[in-house]
Amino acid sequence: MDFRHELVVPNNDLPFKMFLFEGKNGNYQVVKHWHNTVELFLVFEGNIDFYINSIYYPISRNQFILVNSNEIHSIDAANENFTIVLQIPQETFEAYREEYLLFKSTRYEEDSELITLIRDMYRVYTEKKFGYELEVKSYFYKLLHILITKYKEKDIDQERIRQKRQLEKLSNITEYIQENYREDISLESVASKFGFSPTYLSRIFQKYAKINYKSYLLDVRVQHGFRELMNTNISIGEIAENNGFPDSRSFSKAFFKRYGVLPSIYRSERRRFDLNH
Repeated sequence: MDFRHELVVPNNDLPFKMFLFEGKNGNYQVVKHWHNTVELFLVFEGNIDFYINSIYYPISRNQFILVNSNEIHSIDAANENFTIVLQIPQETFEAYREEYLLFKSTRYEEDSELITLIRDMYRVYTEKKFGYELEVKSYFYKLLHILITKYKEKDIDQERIRQKRQLEKLSNITEYIQENYREDISLESVASKFGFSPTYLSRIFQKYAKINYKSYLLDVRVQHGFRELMNTNISIGEIAENNGFPDSRSFSKAFFKRYGVLPSIYRSERRRFDLNH
């Protein structure tokens, strides 16, 4: 798969998602993907290589980048870094958009007010003292004000809007698939639910996700099956049934295609590794 849709779930106690970038130790890549949120990466230490629509943006200490919702991006973190990530649902900005609200796709140099706000947000959130939710949200709303007053793009490229519209359609569909992958959801039934013809749905999947519908659905099911394989002791047959496969054989075939090994062998090798470490 050339790039994929990512489902973003906010922190349980916040209206957005905030976390320390998982590639902090370096030697880490995030493949091309998109999601239905605005994303901000702020590097406090080290550096990362960022790509938006295949355009390269190197980011280092006290620099940040804004990624618009449904914008294809990838990351290469070769070195150790300390990077805080915020993912903000696009509906947060609903009252402040005209047809589309977009932020400039560029690397931003040091903005002391924004940097201080995010540092304080992260500190308060990790300490979790009494009333921390209110304090974090107060910083968050100040941050939103900075974003829409200082970093909103005024002259929007029409090609970006066209691509954004198509990816929004696909995001709605892939989120539906993520929620219902266990069910028997055919291309025809999903197309009908969203008011498209099967031909049109198949075409936008192939064009914007670089994968056909059936392969995408199988990929989602295999990913969820992989999590159960690693985190439970239930049988391969039960995992297959839990994740929309008709039987263990079809799950094993799809698993082997993605990971290059049968699930039973992968599980036994992983357990052997855990015992020896």
